[in-house]
Amino acid sequence: MPSDPRDLDIVLLGATGFTGGLIAAYLADRAPSSVRIGLAGRDRAKLEGVRDRTGGDHELVTVDAGDATALRALTARTRVLITTVGPYIVHGDPVVAACADTGTDYLDLTGEPEFVDVSYLKHHARAVTTGARLLHACGFDSVPHDLGAQYTVDQLPEGVPLTVRGYVRMQGTFSGGTAASALEIMGRMRQGRAVHDIRRQVEPDPVGRRVTVDTGKVGHDRGTGWWVAPMPTIDPLIVAESARQLPRYGPDFHYGHNWAGDSPVALAALLGGVGALVAVAQVPAARRALARLRPSGSGPTAAQREAAWFAVRFVGEGGGARVVTEVAGGDPGYTETSKMISEAALSLALDDLPDTAGQVTTASALGPALRTRLQAAGMAFSVLDRAR
Repeated sequence: MPSDPRDLDIVLLGATGFTGGLIAAYLADRAPSSVRIGLAGRDRAKLEGVRDRTGGDHELVTVDAGDATALRALTARTRVLITTVGPYIVHGDPVVAACADTGTDYLDLTGEPEFVDVSYLKHHARAVTTGARLLHACGFDSVPHDLGAQYTVDQLPEGVPLTVRGYVRMQGTFSGGTAASALEIMGRMRQGRAVHDIRRQVEPDPVGRRVTVDTGKVGHDRGTGWWVAPMPTIDPLIVAESARQLPRYGPDFHYGHNWAGDSPVALAALLGGVGALVAVAQVPAARRALARLRPSGSGPTAAQREAAWFAVRFVGEGGGARVVTEVAGGDPGYTETSKMISEAALSLALDDLPDTAGQVTTASALGPALRTRLQAAGMAFSVLDRAR
């Protein structure tokens, strides 16, 4: 944590957006009264509306996410900063830079691998120097997968090669901000791969250990009985980064990541839909037209969020042992995501945590402390089966 005095504990940048409003409401309801919270954004009138709706006694700060000088002044005032301003590859870099420069802990909701890799290349070293902890993907991307894999590893023997496979099942809808970020990722796949290759050259596996990732197979999975497909999201990359940072994952760690459904029809629909979206995203005019169907600031209704759910099953093996675990909760994209990033911020501000700095993950920086918080807030971490 920064050693100099700060007059705020947590600042939420992007509080007037759809997800930002949910986070503001969660913090107003669940944060201890001693935690000093600020809401930041471009429009003071909208910020006042968020504060009035949520009932929190939050300080309001007017700032533009593209104004580097104003951002640095803001981050110098707070111990932890949450940002929901995306797409992050477009709007996120000045925020990370300000936090790295001022030693302020940073959290976002990105699912953009290119942004995470660029942030590492540009800001990790500076953050190590200032003591800032830079945490990306602190919502459904990728907390259940990252903490779930860690929870699974903790059930297996130490010091042996380990394999963990994740199977993701979910039901839910998306907001305009999520749609914009997803289309941006799909439209920049080539650039993303190039940046990731550079990062891998700069940040090799730890000496004496190996970390590998695959995104699974297409078809029927006999072990689970589900129909599965590769899920090339940011989640396996975050899990792999945790494995590089934490020796507990063993000398040779392998992770696989899969979407799982109950029928071949559901599998075919998924593959067809994703393929069509990727194709459309390569054409800028088509991408802009598709984004207008779900404008920024829009999102699912309370009833839609109430009906949504997720369950991520993990199968872990190593040293002659096998364990099946699960992480489960409600609406993944918004209700649970708001909970996850809020509790991560509260953990950074309040909990006794490992001594880390630079670009870290929720597993390596927060680990069991965040898992305990999420369990207390209603997310389930369960061991379903264990065998030797």
